Amino acid sequence: MDTTQAAKFPISSETSRRGLIWRTIAIARNAFREAVRDRVLYNLVLFVLLLTGAAIFIGELSGGQERKIIVDLGLSAMLLFGVFIAIFVGVGLVYKEIERRTIYTIFAKPVARGEFIVGKYLGLCLTLLVNVVVMGMGVSFALIYVSSGWDPLALSIWPAILLIYVQLMILTGIALLFSSFSSPALSALLTFFIFIVGHFSSDLKGLATSMGSISARWLFGGLYYLLPNLANLSYITPAGHGQVPHVAHVAAAALYSLIYIVVILSVATLIFSRRNFK
Repeated sequence: MDTTQAAKFPISSETSRRGLIWRTIAIARNAFREAVRDRVLYNLVLFVLLLTGAAIFIGELSGGQERKIIVDLGLSAMLLFGVFIAIFVGVGLVYKEIERRTIYTIFAKPVARGEFIVGKYLGLCLTLLVNVVVMGMGVSFALIYVSSGWDPLALSIWPAILLIYVQLMILTGIALLFSSFSSPALSALLTFFIFIVGHFSSDLKGLATSMGSISARWLFGGLYYLLPNLANLSYITPAGHGQVPHVAHVAAAALYSLIYIVVILSVATLIFSRRNFK
């Protein structure tokens, strides 16, 4: 089609947006299928379910504390192994495409690098959602089994599970950010480091105020605001006592996480768009 014909039949912005959405969905679907084919996911989910079963046995020996132990161990295992999935699968999403040289085939099509990054991210988030739901159902069924009937705790733990999933979404974005410019080993190490430090972010703020050196204050203060505050997204211990987070707390955590994820993916797209694959 020449320029005259193109002028007669312009491509609308709505059509362009639809194409962007469908390309992103296609990449996300392929990333989900690839992650599901990875047997490590099944092994981790099976291990968490077995750990939940072990919590039932341990709880029976603890004198009436079985419900709390099941929640504590089940949700902690869900978070820990969800982090392993987010890190070790997330850091390989981009690297595998580059190593297998399939990335040249992808970018030979009308696929933008931002669509590639967002699609990969959404695919892994969908994988994590399926795994978290399966593991959460395992914990709920364990509570029902121990109570020999319906247990209100089996339902009240789901807001805490939602916050666990939000943490995993943030870590997935961070893993994808590092994998856009670094090796898988270094990306995994840095992401796990941020996961650990993110749960002690309040200590960073305390260090920033207690330091005598101005440069040290700026350093720890900058880390406090730069790194994700995962401590505010952790509700495992209160969930074991039957407490449910306030709706305002969950909404604020979701908004904070959404903004953080958008920034992380924007930076990852900017870095990845400047990367040369030749």
